[in-house]
Amino acid sequence: MGKVVVQFTCGECGATTGRWLGRCPGCGAFGTLVEELHGRDGGAASRRAATPQRLGDVSVEEAARLSTGISELDRVLGGGLVPASLVLLGGEPGVGKSTLLLSALGAVARSGGNALLVTGEESEAQVRLRAERLGGADDVAILAETELDVVCETLATARPTVCVIDSVQTLHAGELASAPGSVAQVREAASRLLRVAKENGVATVLVGHVTKDGAVAGPRVLEHLVDCVLQFEGDQYNAHRILRATKNRFGSTNELGVFEMTRDGLVGVPDPSSVFGRSEAGEIGAAVAVALEGTRPLLLEIQALVSRSDLAMPRRVATGVDPKRLAMIVAVLGRHGGVPLGSADVFVNVAGGVRIDEPGADLAVALAIASAARGAPLRESVAAFGELGLTGRLRPAAQAERRLEECVKLGVREVLAPAGTTARGGDARVIRAATLREALAAALRPGTDAAEAA
Repeated sequence: MGKVVVQFTCGECGATTGRWLGRCPGCGAFGTLVEELHGRDGGAASRRAATPQRLGDVSVEEAARLSTGISELDRVLGGGLVPASLVLLGGEPGVGKSTLLLSALGAVARSGGNALLVTGEESEAQVRLRAERLGGADDVAILAETELDVVCETLATARPTVCVIDSVQTLHAGELASAPGSVAQVREAASRLLRVAKENGVATVLVGHVTKDGAVAGPRVLEHLVDCVLQFEGDQYNAHRILRATKNRFGSTNELGVFEMTRDGLVGVPDPSSVFGRSEAGEIGAAVAVALEGTRPLLLEIQALVSRSDLAMPRRVATGVDPKRLAMIVAVLGRHGGVPLGSADVFVNVAGGVRIDEPGADLAVALAIASAARGAPLRESVAAFGELGLTGRLRPAAQAERRLEECVKLGVREVLAPAGTTARGGDARVIRAATLREALAAALRPGTDAAEAA
């Protein structure tokens, strides 16, 4: 093995130096030099040419997926864990990352697999207390260790079916002088764990810390190294948690998993529409959106509040909706919907803490804002979906049939949709509108149409 050399590499231009400097000698940027190891793979004497093979000759294992025993987690992963894969799970402190993964390890152990938990933040006794509360995790092996060499050697020797590292920021490589959790330590730990996982066929899950902005802490290369990046979202004052994938080499990134925090741990919510889509009849400023997350349609309650503003620049505050998209919807309402909002504060919230990214919820957001501005409730048992254009025209939303089927299942009698939406069977009545003005006239209760409100 060649000599291991510690060098400092600039994150901007890639220039290297033998010691740390405050300013990069290559590009002149400040504070961009990070510690790295070079020469671990040996010198020129150990190099040899490899023989490529045809992609068609590569054998694929039949059992390509490992079920975690949690249906919502398997859905987001694309059907389960892939052997020899590396998964990164990030989330706010206390959101339930350790609880979720301990339950998954317990299910893997009960099904006959070898499950290993490497903990660097808690002792064995603390994990045992949580396992007693969750139940069914007695067969999970545990290792309280932060030394990276020991962890990698244990994985190579034991070769567990699934391994959870809680967390990657606690691992420490002795060759590096920096503290655990630094950019160099996290990068070295991720790269070495990746090699061990691929060589020994261990499905490894890394728990990662997040910054105050909600992004995964550490170098960006950490997200490029792993096969799947999961984001666990939720409010500590709310019982529901949302799990979504921002990167997945073995499945879709549009799937959504919903969990509820109970006394016995996290429990999957198989029908989240019945939880998030509840609305009170006759309530002003509320509308039900039929959103689509991956292959799962969701009914979500959109709440809006419009109040007179004393500020020179009225506020546009969005929770669960893209603020830029909210500003666009407000502008279209004022220009093409006859709802002037230039001197009013607009607040929009998605009930339950869910975040909507798809444009198919534009119509429901516009209806909620118009209802709050005019003081008129929407028609009873009405849901809406459709993309709002800058010209005031409603554009069709993707997979309209799946959205309509979800409405029928939950007993929604009327669905407001863009013109051209086809309905095949079912008990829901589809109300079609070509423009935003037509949608407002059809959705508001009789006697509060656009002309009277203007």
